[in-house]
Amino acid sequence: MPKISKILLLGVSVVLVLVVFLGANSSGVSAASEPQEGAYRQINVYSEVLRHIQTDYVEEPNIPEVTNGALRGLLESLDADSSYLSPEDYKTYKANKGGTAQVGINVSKRYGYATVVSVIPGSPADKANLNDGDIIEAINGKDTRDLSLVVIRLMLEGQPGSQLSLSVIRPRRATPEKIDLTRVATAIPPVAETLYENSTILYLKPEQLDHEHVQQIEAKLKAMPKAGNRKVLLDLRDVAAGDMGEATRLANFFLKTGTIAMLEGQKVAKQTFTADPSKTVNATAPLVVLVNRGTAGSGELVAAALLENHRADLVGEKTFGEGAQQKTFELGDGSALILSVAKYESPSGKKLQDDGVMPGVLVASNIDDGGPAEDESAPTTEAQPAPAPKQGVSIDDQLNKGLELLKNKAA
Repeated sequence: MPKISKILLLGVSVVLVLVVFLGANSSGVSAASEPQEGAYRQINVYSEVLRHIQTDYVEEPNIPEVTNGALRGLLESLDADSSYLSPEDYKTYKANKGGTAQVGINVSKRYGYATVVSVIPGSPADKANLNDGDIIEAINGKDTRDLSLVVIRLMLEGQPGSQLSLSVIRPRRATPEKIDLTRVATAIPPVAETLYENSTILYLKPEQLDHEHVQQIEAKLKAMPKAGNRKVLLDLRDVAAGDMGEATRLANFFLKTGTIAMLEGQKVAKQTFTADPSKTVNATAPLVVLVNRGTAGSGELVAAALLENHRADLVGEKTFGEGAQQKTFELGDGSALILSVAKYESPSGKKLQDDGVMPGVLVASNIDDGGPAEDESAPTTEAQPAPAPKQGVSIDDQLNKGLELLKNKAA
């Protein structure tokens, strides 16, 4: 292909994404003319950059790879959930029917790399001692910096019994660790229930907030004896998966009035989700909610609603920061954009994706981060030893603080 054609190809690709991103169409152009003009003025800068890449780079660049990288970077500069899918990737994405085996981790992107948000208890990832905040540098040898979040999540799935190789960077470890996992059909545990303080505190721990688990919480709350379990400790640590509608329903169990959340975007009319008294289960029992850096999305929506409505004390760490609604835009060459078109907001208007949720009572997690820091002067070998099984934490400071707060509250 002639050089001028390659330059035009890349230029047209960038323009195409800008057109979709800015929503350039006949309706609303005048209202947004100034920001659009500013964006399109950048086309001259892009053209100049492309010319230098094509004529001055050390070697003739691979234009399709440069184009894909530019488009992927453009989308990821917005947020972790916005992705560009090449025609091949989008074809794989559409063919994915779900229900395949996994290794038990929820992932997002931070610092350009895939990042572990939370780990499902008892899963292969849990047994391999993967923790919240671990960076996945590569999946099956492919650098996650060069993969969109959608593709990363697809790569983690596979047939039961199939192998998955991860290169993981742990906190306080300088050298990536190779971990081989076997995909399994991971079953999500039911809501855990424990009674504390002579059965006066009901502890509930869901692993995700889908319809089934929220239904289980509702049943347990309704079964609380009026003269017995009069306080509730809701553990939303590492709750990252689930449905925002179900999260709204869960928050409503504890709220009789007030705003639960809001959803708004540039072209998405603002929606306000308010508490429905007819769906309230227990609006008076003293309530404490536990959160950590693995609390994301649906878990954050519940935590923010209960905190800002002054319904619960929040104990733990600042949450991960996720909560956007995506829309898919198919492009003419068979590729696609998955674009965040609206973001969920707390009752006070804070965007969950941007701000996360800060608990009123900060208590650091004492989770095992993979052991002591490496001695970088020590010799290393290519083969890494198998990670030791995750040890149970004998003292849970966050849980103990939550119980302490509840003990001091009058039922």
